[in-house]
Amino acid sequence: MDLSKARWRKASFSGDNGGNCVEVAEVTDHARLIAVRDSKDPDGPKLFFTPAEWDAFIAGVKAAEFDIG
Repeated sequence: MDLSKARWRKASFSGDNGGNCVEVAEVTDHARLIAVRDSKDPDGPKLFFTPAEWDAFIAGVKAAEFDIG
């Protein structure tokens, strides 16, 4: 999948210091997908999610389903 024109975004509060961040981009190559990558390794592996999977993940984050503490 060609991601050369993808518009990658990361949280605005992550700053420019490199930190532990992920970046996301909407991809519409053949089907609409959400791509996720490590901002420290932009040429490394990417994960792809359908919009429904991404929406479920975001809902889980907002509901604190992934809190470790």
